Amino acid sequence: MDAAEFRKRGKEMVDYVADYLEKIEKRQVFPDVEPGYLRPLIAQCAPQDPESFEDVFKDIEKIIMPGVTHWHSPYFFAYFPAASSFPALLADMLCGGIGCVGFSWAASPACTELETVMLDWLGKMVNLPEEFLAGKDGKGGGVIQGSASEATLIALLAARTKTIRQVQSEKPELTEAEIMGRLVAYASDQFCATLGTTPCCSFDKLLELGPICNKENIWMHIDAAYAGSAFICPEFRHLLNGVEFADSFNFNPHKWLLVNFDCSAMWVKKRSDLIGAFKLEPLYLQHHHQESGLVTDYRHWQIPLGRRFRSLKLWFVLRMYGVKGLQEHIRKHIRLSHQFEHLVLQDERFEICAKVVLGLVCFRLKGSNELNEALLKSINDAKKIHLVPCHLREKFVLRFAICSRTVESTHIKFAWQHISQLATDLLKTWVQNHHQQ
Repeated sequence: MDAAEFRKRGKEMVDYVADYLEKIEKRQVFPDVEPGYLRPLIAQCAPQDPESFEDVFKDIEKIIMPGVTHWHSPYFFAYFPAASSFPALLADMLCGGIGCVGFSWAASPACTELETVMLDWLGKMVNLPEEFLAGKDGKGGGVIQGSASEATLIALLAARTKTIRQVQSEKPELTEAEIMGRLVAYASDQFCATLGTTPCCSFDKLLELGPICNKENIWMHIDAAYAGSAFICPEFRHLLNGVEFADSFNFNPHKWLLVNFDCSAMWVKKRSDLIGAFKLEPLYLQHHHQESGLVTDYRHWQIPLGRRFRSLKLWFVLRMYGVKGLQEHIRKHIRLSHQFEHLVLQDERFEICAKVVLGLVCFRLKGSNELNEALLKSINDAKKIHLVPCHLREKFVLRFAICSRTVESTHIKFAWQHISQLATDLLKTWVQNHHQQ
């Protein structure tokens, strides 16, 4: 494929993606395939001779789409949102086109510097304390990781290295292995200090946890993977109070801020803590600007060596939506979650199982776990909408997360009518079956 054909095919692909997203609600949200469906549909080995773009293109609908769960469908209410927007997709195209591998400043200065500035922009949007920002001469700063779990692991490794070095300086007679064997990480059943837990979007009490961590010299990492985006709205910023006690903080613009996966934003108060844990200096990666205080080499802030130009997505989205546009997106989702909550509360057969703070509603039929498992099965078997469950204090609970960028009030009403009807059908047969038993 030469540049001329790339122009032609690129335009076709943009049209295809635009059509896919515009008409996505006509597609069944969850696929009708069984495990192993794909292997018989494609050749046993890669082709020896090149195939045409047409051959590949026609197989998208034939082979790929039948096995796609449509995360961006307005009938997708599972997990948490997977952000996507046209500006982000365009930026990702540019990222692929430039194709740099930004492990150091010298490997592509714009790739590094835009990331530093974008994480400062984002930090200011959620009103992070100044210490977390890089600024011109700050000690902190932000970095884009692949996922929140990656950020948690990085914080854990940095904390471990920092503690080992501290103990070594106080007790030089101890070996690293001896120190390592005595280290303790404190966690809840959600792992670390969490703002917006996955099962029910609950919030740890940072103002209680934080001072204890600081007093005992414990590294405190805060994970706000889903909820963090909401802190750009002043009315939800109080949920982040206590972040001033943390050493590191993370949330995912790729969940709720219209930046497509992967873009997980992580900040540290002392970037020297990360660099101390991950620094690698082989000669071929060194460059003559690295000792200047102005330069960040992000390979020292992460587990992989290489990295994509992910800050382009943030730059495009933050500029083309503006803070106000992004706030409106968050507020709309939260309004829709309260709409769904209200519909549930009007039906005395159902109960709400956790406080609805942001865009997640946890609900269930009053009754046994088996009854609710049967309800979820009938919902997901019908494939009109898609939900996933969680356990809350031994109860089997259904999660209804507002996910799609294009979801509207009509989709919420449809989803509730559908759930309500399935519940009615289920309860009839359930009562009959249990009478017979």
